[in-house]
Amino acid sequence: MSSAPPLQALLDAAQRLHARGLLAAGDGNLSVRLEDGRIAMTPRGVPKAQVRLEDLAYLSLDGTVLSGNPSSERAMHLAVYRAVPEARAVVHAHPPTAIAWTLARPDLAELPSDSLPEVILAAGRIPVVPMAIPGTEAMGTALLPFLPAHRLLILARHGGLAWGESVQEAAGGMERLEQVAEILWKAETLGGAKPLAPSEQAELRALRAQLGPRII
Repeated sequence: MSSAPPLQALLDAAQRLHARGLLAAGDGNLSVRLEDGRIAMTPRGVPKAQVRLEDLAYLSLDGTVLSGNPSSERAMHLAVYRAVPEARAVVHAHPPTAIAWTLARPDLAELPSDSLPEVILAAGRIPVVPMAIPGTEAMGTALLPFLPAHRLLILARHGGLAWGESVQEAAGGMERLEQVAEILWKAETLGGAKPLAPSEQAELRALRAQLGPRII
């Protein structure tokens, strides 16, 4: 796990997610809660691979912009930080396969977890948050029923959101989301994923409970 200071960890994560194709052009946004309570966030419209320390914007928890030009989707980040005191970082990206699930299966309430141990062990469940218009306060409101129980979410027709107790946890969650979404998609093309036995699912969920709430 990286020991980089929070702001440098934020930039490193942005570059990593961009390199993996989870952030295109100016898409997505990342933030971290600092020790003094301020929220540092990536700026609006700047490709994440190009964000520098001096580009970061700063907000207070009530949404007041202290400096810079924060992402237009800051309502999601602030909703998480207000609802979850232990949240130290939030990552919103556009993982292609995860989004595709919600386009093809608009009835989906969560990413299927009954066939792939990694879904259960890494996150427990990965719910789909109902569609809301990007950049509106509704995006933040839509998250509230899923907090704090879920740290990894798919935003219907929009993207993914992960929060964690570190930047590394939140960014790793986004990578995990796209990985499991792609595995399940490929299984669908090969005839459909076959569920684990109920006893195996129960054993995995018991193990997940022992591991704790963090995304792994």
